[in-house]
Amino acid sequence: MLERFRQFWTNVWAPLADLLLRLGVKPDWVTWVGTIGVSAGALWFYPRGQFLVGTLVITAFVFSDIMDGYMARKSGQSSKWGAFLDSSLDRVADAAVFAGLVIYYSRSGAETDLGNASTYLYLSLACLVLGNLTSYTRARAEGLGMTAKGGIAERADRLVAILVMTGLSGLFDLPLLREITLWALAVASLITVFQRMAIVHKQAVGSPEL
Repeated sequence: MLERFRQFWTNVWAPLADLLLRLGVKPDWVTWVGTIGVSAGALWFYPRGQFLVGTLVITAFVFSDIMDGYMARKSGQSSKWGAFLDSSLDRVADAAVFAGLVIYYSRSGAETDLGNASTYLYLSLACLVLGNLTSYTRARAEGLGMTAKGGIAERADRLVAILVMTGLSGLFDLPLLREITLWALAVASLITVFQRMAIVHKQAVGSPEL
């Protein structure tokens, strides 16, 4: 969803991004601060079961992913290094969100509505691994001269889904919301991996030299 409304959010955050540029802030700095903020929010609040506060903190930093790109383009500082750094740190931030849930469910006091805590520990771990795998399949395909973009659960969709439902689960004290989302994301992420493999297979078979 963030991808589909990227221009809208870019316009919202453009004034702040322009101010940062005037102050001499580099796009890479925003990338680092955003990643540290998201990771700290997820790994500090989620393990303690403070899902609403954690989600609000994460959300406050997650839009840096839009701001840094805008700042790089506006200032003419776009570079291969910046693109690499942004993509790499995105994986760190995404992993931190699900790692926070893994730690929460690993604790004996974790509350659940469906099944037991260990089930959601494994589901959170599956979402973490599969989320990174979907990104890897795309990166590996592009490294081989092919494309592997697409699937039913792209990065922005996964991130918005888990943040919104985790935040709401904390607001209304309904673990069920978070748990249903973990089931859905685990299944959707697995399907996405196979979809991207199918996309690459089709290209590779159609181009034997690849």
